[in-house]
Amino acid sequence: MLNLVLFGPPGAGKGTQAEFLVKAYNLTHLSTGDLLRTEIAAGSKLGLEAQRFMEKGELVPDEVVIGMIKGKLESNTGSKGFIFDGFPRTVDQAKALDSLLNENGTPISGMLSLEVEKQELVNRLLSRGKISGRADDQDPSVIENRIKTYNEKTSPLIDYYKKQGKHFGINGMGSIEDIAGRLRKVVAEL
Repeated sequence: MLNLVLFGPPGAGKGTQAEFLVKAYNLTHLSTGDLLRTEIAAGSKLGLEAQRFMEKGELVPDEVVIGMIKGKLESNTGSKGFIFDGFPRTVDQAKALDSLLNENGTPISGMLSLEVEKQELVNRLLSRGKISGRADDQDPSVIENRIKTYNEKTSPLIDYYKKQGKHFGINGMGSIEDIAGRLRKVVAEL
């Protein structure tokens, strides 16, 4: 089973590249944002619990998110693997995910970390903001803060996967096709 953590700063192209990986390797895309919205819309026990935190502007606790991921894994037992997008974001989350996957004998195969120059990230997000209308993609100061927060919070997670020999830095500059080719080369070696 191929289990990938797709990682990178805001604007790195994770969503675009996740679509490519899903099609190329017949994987299940597991976006925690999508998962939370689906569970809340379904009115599930975990969804209702998550909603209570979100309504207060609080982060959904790790155990709730892990519970949702466990449910998604259990409902997709025939999957050839998973792409984890937006999770894990902390070392504690990575340890919880490892524990869950190791119970099933299906550990993380690798962390694919898209590396993109800061100005390119800003340009991509501003462009996306014009198309999507997302307020957080239209304000350069908000974008700068998102990138800064990402850089400050994620280095421990990168180190966590490096220590396991599972971190793969991928040049995220260039065309979508070029980046997809680089990802394909790394995944082929896994």
